[in-house]
Amino acid sequence: MEGSASPPDKPRVRPAAAVLCRGPVEPLVFLANFALVLQGPLTTQYLWHRFSADLGYNGTRQRGGCSNRSADPTMQEVETLTSHWTLYMNVGGFLVGLFSSTLLGAWSDGVGRRPLLVLASLGLLLQALVSVFVVQLQLHVGYFVLGRILCALLGDFGGLLAASFASVADVSSSRSRTFRMALLEASIGVAGMLASLLGGHWLRAQGYANPFWLALALLIAMTLYAAFCFGETLKEPKSTRLFTFRHHRSIVQLYVAPAPEKSRKHLALYSLAIFVVITVHFGAQDILTLYELSTPLCWDSKLIGYGSAAQHLPYLTSLLVLKLLQHCLADAWVAEIGLAFNILGMVVFAFATITPLMFTGALFSAVACVNNLAMLTASGIFNSLYPATLNFMKGFPFLLGAGLLLIPAVLIGMLEKTVPHPEFQQFPQSP
Repeated sequence: MEGSASPPDKPRVRPAAAVLCRGPVEPLVFLANFALVLQGPLTTQYLWHRFSADLGYNGTRQRGGCSNRSADPTMQEVETLTSHWTLYMNVGGFLVGLFSSTLLGAWSDGVGRRPLLVLASLGLLLQALVSVFVVQLQLHVGYFVLGRILCALLGDFGGLLAASFASVADVSSSRSRTFRMALLEASIGVAGMLASLLGGHWLRAQGYANPFWLALALLIAMTLYAAFCFGETLKEPKSTRLFTFRHHRSIVQLYVAPAPEKSRKHLALYSLAIFVVITVHFGAQDILTLYELSTPLCWDSKLIGYGSAAQHLPYLTSLLVLKLLQHCLADAWVAEIGLAFNILGMVVFAFATITPLMFTGALFSAVACVNNLAMLTASGIFNSLYPATLNFMKGFPFLLGAGLLLIPAVLIGMLEKTVPHPEFQQFPQSP
């Protein structure tokens, strides 16, 4: 009937899928990060030990030979191979993710957050499944690259984080939004600390296979939770085409569309600051486990687990510190304090030759959010730079990272002094 027909120009609202309960997004982020942190250092150690076995190298097990003067050519070859394969995995994933994450993120603004959460969960699950086969069947390490690409194609951890933070923004007011974001990051920190401690001890006791199986089981549970238990936060999801350049144009328009005076320039400068922070963070993460495995530290899996757990401690402390500092400082100055500690941590890493100093550096390190383009740059720079500097200063990439972090520190301070409340920081109040 004519009276019941919908206007042709009005988007068709898609009915929300039935859920078993309306659960929050935090369990998803917790399970995803637990599984990823459990796999991350173990994958680097697995590559190290696979290449060591292939080349007949076991020098770092002899702790008496660990010193700055040690320059075993075989050890350097193992380090170079491990660093290069880490680079191949990341470049393969990030090149795919650079396209898919922008496509899926904008798509979720129309169809809702749950579809992206389910896709990203499936991607992480497929990556873990490939890793299980590689470790269990001793397949070629090139399959790690395949798993990474499959994960990136479906959104990756970056897509899951984007949908998670967006879902929090959907239901929080402008007054509570910063604290809610910090609470979400705290769940990342708790998961990372627990996974780091468990992975290091478990690897030492039972080898590589069982931790990867646990990661797979957790990701299966996470996918089921995303599909059937997560409560959609977008008020009116509507049918939206996935494969269209309109999603990419919506991101470009953030920087080129007409806006109040200077706000586009400030948005671009803040984006540059975030880009540099994430580049340094993930670049250092790529080579840190490798740095710990080799001379002069020669850490075993248990110590690597402790170090990784210490790195996740800022996620927890920042929640308390942020709540306290927000009463007397603007968010930008809180970020300046975090960058100062991050720079200090990088410098400590660069000159660390003993275990206690490395833990001090880990406690000073701050953790940033995921950005696919920044991670691609990070992998290219740091995984290429690390083998090239083995002969004169192994810690040079960390010094480079400390220097680069001065750039966002200057940018954030300058922008906060000139425009304390730029227009693009203002979000509409949630009902």
